[in-house]
Amino acid sequence: MEDLSINKAQILQWASTHEVCCVLDSNNYTGPYTQYDCLIAVGATKELSASAGNAFSLLHSFYGNHKDWMFGLLSYELKNEVEILSAKRTDKLGFPDLYFFIPEYLIAFEHNSIIFLKGDASILTEIKQFITKQEVKKRLHIQNRIDQSAYIETVENLRKHIQRGDIYEVNYCQEFFSENAVIDPLSVYNDLNAISPTPFAGFFKIYDKYILSATPERFLCKRGNRLISQPIKGTAKRSKDPIEDEDIKMALRSSSKEQAENVMIVDLVRNDLTKSAVHGTVKVDELFGIYTFPQVHQMISTISCELAPNIHFIDAIKNTFPMGSMTGAPKIKAMQLIDNYEQAKRGAFSGSFGCISPTGDFDFNVIIRSILYNKKNRYLSFQVGSAITYASNAEDEYEECLLKASAILSILAD
Repeated sequence: MEDLSINKAQILQWASTHEVCCVLDSNNYTGPYTQYDCLIAVGATKELSASAGNAFSLLHSFYGNHKDWMFGLLSYELKNEVEILSAKRTDKLGFPDLYFFIPEYLIAFEHNSIIFLKGDASILTEIKQFITKQEVKKRLHIQNRIDQSAYIETVENLRKHIQRGDIYEVNYCQEFFSENAVIDPLSVYNDLNAISPTPFAGFFKIYDKYILSATPERFLCKRGNRLISQPIKGTAKRSKDPIEDEDIKMALRSSSKEQAENVMIVDLVRNDLTKSAVHGTVKVDELFGIYTFPQVHQMISTISCELAPNIHFIDAIKNTFPMGSMTGAPKIKAMQLIDNYEQAKRGAFSGSFGCISPTGDFDFNVIIRSILYNKKNRYLSFQVGSAITYASNAEDEYEECLLKASAILSILAD
C-alpha cells in the first residue's frame, strides 16, 4: 500500500504515545537476511514478562499458544537461567529479564511503501494528525562508574587470568550513567539514529522503560531452516580524510590482534550453533568482513547452520544465549569473571531485542551502542566494552570504549 503522505517520523511519534511499542529499523542497509526496511509494532494485545529461571520455557509456551507476530527483549541476565550464575549488583533500570508482546498494530516499511501486517489501515487517518516534533533537550551530566585508573587495573587483572589459562578472551564493560535525567526518549532516539544509523537500530518502549539503540550487530536470525549469527569483534575509528580512512580500514582488516579476537568468538559461535544444528552443517560464510559505519569500521564474521528438525527454534536461541561477542571464551568462565569484575549490572545491555514471525522466523540484535532509560526514577545508563586478550593494551582498550561511546556522548553530555 503506497502512502507517501505519511512518513516514518509521524508513525514513530504516534507509536511512542502507546504504553508499549517496538521499532526495528535497518536504516536502508541491505543484506541477504533483511526482510523489511523497518518494522513498527504498537500496542500490546498479549504480553509475557518473566524472570530468569523458566523464562525460555514460558516463551516456548507463549509462542505455541499464539503463533503470532511477537516482539521482545532477552536480557543478559537470562544467563542465570542458561548457566549457574548470579551477580549481585544494584539495578536502577528495572528491565524484565524477558519480555514479549503481541502487537495490536504492525506496520512495515518496504521500498517507500507502508504495509499493514496487523491492524486496520484506517488508523492512518489518526496518524496523519501527528506532527513530528523535536524537543529542545537539556544536556546531561554523564558520570563514569569507574575512572580510567580503575579500568586499567581491572584489565591487568583480567590479563593475569588469561596468562593463567582461565580464559582466552573476555568482554569487559563499563557503565556511564546520569541520575535525575529528564529526556524525551523519542527525540533522543531520533538524534542518535541520525548521527549513527545502523542496520539493527531500534526504539523499544516497555511502559516507563526505554531502549534507544544504534546497534550495528545481529545476534541471531532464522530464515526457513537456517540459523545465522554475525558477531562483531574488531573496531577502528573513522577518519574524515578519505585516504587515511581507507588506510585505517585496511589496517583493521590485516590486524593480527583483531583477527585473533574475532576468530575466538567465531569458534565459540560455531560451538553454540552445533547444539542446534544438523550434523556437519555449521559453516563460516564470511570471516573477517570489514563493514563501515558513521563512527567506526567493524570486523564482522558470519556463521550459519541448518536447524535440526528436533530442535525448537526457541531452544536454538537459548543454546546460543548470551551471545559470545559479549562474553568471551570459554564462555562460562568469562561470564563468571564478568560477574566478579564489572561494577554495574548489565540487565538489558548486551542482551537482545527483536521479533518472531508467525512462521517461526526471527531476528534479534545485540544491545550495544544503546541508551537505557527508566523514566519513572529518571535513571539513564549506557555501557561500552571491548574484548580483552593477553595482547591487549589497557590504555588502548579504554580509548576504544570512549570511541564506542562517542555518538551517545555527543548527543547527551554537558
